[in-house]
Amino acid sequence: MIFPNGLALCVVMVFCCAVKWHRDPAMEGHMPRFAPIFILLALSGFILLICNITSLEKWNCQAMSTFYQIQSSIHSAFKTPETLLPVDLNHTYCAGLGREPTAEEAREMLYLLNSISWPGPLVPGLPLRLSSDPAQSYFVIRGPAEQQVGGQLVVDVLMLNFMGQPKKHGGDFLVARLHSPELGAGVAGRVHDHRNGNYTVLFPLLWVGVVQVELTMVHPSEAVVVLKRLRQEQPDRVYFKSLFRSGFLSETTVCNLCLPHKEQPLCNYSDPQTGEPWYCYKPKMLSCDTRINHSKGGYKKNLLTKYETQFFQSGVNIKVPIHSSGMDNVTVLPARKGPPKIRSNKFAPAGYYYQDTWRPLSGVVMRQFNDSSAITQCLKGKIIYMFGDSTVRQWFEYLNAFVPELKEFNLHSPKNVGPYMAVDTGHNILLSYRCHGPPIRFTSVSSSEMQYVANELDRIRGGSDTVVLVGVWSHFSTFPVEVYIRRLRHIRRAVVRLLNREPATLVIIRTANLQKLDPESSLFNSDWFSQQQDAVLRTMFRGINVRMLDAWEMTLAHHHPHLLHPPLTIIKNMVDLILSHICPVRKKKKRS
Repeated sequence: MIFPNGLALCVVMVFCCAVKWHRDPAMEGHMPRFAPIFILLALSGFILLICNITSLEKWNCQAMSTFYQIQSSIHSAFKTPETLLPVDLNHTYCAGLGREPTAEEAREMLYLLNSISWPGPLVPGLPLRLSSDPAQSYFVIRGPAEQQVGGQLVVDVLMLNFMGQPKKHGGDFLVARLHSPELGAGVAGRVHDHRNGNYTVLFPLLWVGVVQVELTMVHPSEAVVVLKRLRQEQPDRVYFKSLFRSGFLSETTVCNLCLPHKEQPLCNYSDPQTGEPWYCYKPKMLSCDTRINHSKGGYKKNLLTKYETQFFQSGVNIKVPIHSSGMDNVTVLPARKGPPKIRSNKFAPAGYYYQDTWRPLSGVVMRQFNDSSAITQCLKGKIIYMFGDSTVRQWFEYLNAFVPELKEFNLHSPKNVGPYMAVDTGHNILLSYRCHGPPIRFTSVSSSEMQYVANELDRIRGGSDTVVLVGVWSHFSTFPVEVYIRRLRHIRRAVVRLLNREPATLVIIRTANLQKLDPESSLFNSDWFSQQQDAVLRTMFRGINVRMLDAWEMTLAHHHPHLLHPPLTIIKNMVDLILSHICPVRKKKKRS
């Protein structure tokens, strides 16, 4: 038996009135004797209504929504005031995304997460006055005012709060560089957190001259705690959308890595090869196979509490310099005996700038490609595949603009989205760029162009004439690190398969870079998110025959302000480094 709608509503209304009557203080002492029976009958009818509703195999969505709202209201009527406090929980991210990880994958995930664990305040909820104040904090250079090339400069950092008191815990995000402006020289420093408010920064001394220490607090430890929370609880703070169209009908729905399926039906666009998850809400009038594009939807607002907002203030605690309590520079003298020897270990920098030119410390001899003919000769007979975000697209744009022999093939691609292709038929050069699969915050990408890097790599034949450039990082900053690890794992496996097919294939992986931050952008693209991804990337590709392009150090060591898209000077150095790998300097054979 099924209740008519009118009877169902009547039962519910009677029950609600009985409850209100029973709970109304004004009715105390005036309750009729038959009221308990009246409530019991209403409750029995309501239970019968629920049983009939749940027995239906098909139920109108609107009616179900109405039912749940009524059910929630009735349930709330029996709660004490303490349980009615608003709770802001995120339900759009599913913990079990994609395919179930194997035991080996789970172990790797745990190892990677432990490797990037970040120290935090021992006492949560510290007021602003007890948080890190870069204006009062200071650093001290160890050792004499004159030191030698090949040595190591040691700098001690003491963090103070806004009351001028030493901090008792670590977790501040600091970055450092050593530079000589007049020489166009700079190198990144290594920051060691002692977790007690003290830090040590190490710099290699690589050139002769006066070198100056530059230390910056990107975020206080209290802000990092907030960023951690956002990464886990608000991974959908950037949301996406897709347009569906068939004939004259069109609809737009929200999309993301995971969506609450109880709200409305979903379209599942998870990749069948890698298992990478992606979903969109199903249009009301159209089918899932009518999706025509993917685009950035927008950024969620009001993510922080009033307390948390204090730790994200421009000029106060976002990318603020820390000054020296004494001298902030030393004079580097020539080595006493012969040229300096730079030890190559895990703490050594990837390279340094001198006269605005990047000089790698290991792996390749840097060449300068200052005219287009040199680039053309280097790329002769080569196929260069570029996969990733807009920071990789910058390389395509640089080469396409600098080398006149390269003619861009019109693929009618949206500006700043791609895919792009340029060819030089005379020298047999093919250059292409394609963005990585979702999540990607581009204005609008055709659904047919949403290809995953791992799948694209599997389509490449490879060989000595093939160069693959990959840069995947920026668009993953709002998601838990597990999402990024899974994506890199698929790319890594595809790279290994490619190198097994053709070991002579050159693969270059781009790391993350620093960028300009303000209170809003910090919540979505903080350098702290990028630093975490950078550390994971390096670890995951360690031991594989790929070259790493250290964009982190190349942006940190340079005098240019940090930007998401590095300026032309840095891009030229990056492209010159890539070309130096493609066309390395041949070592002269020793005469016997």
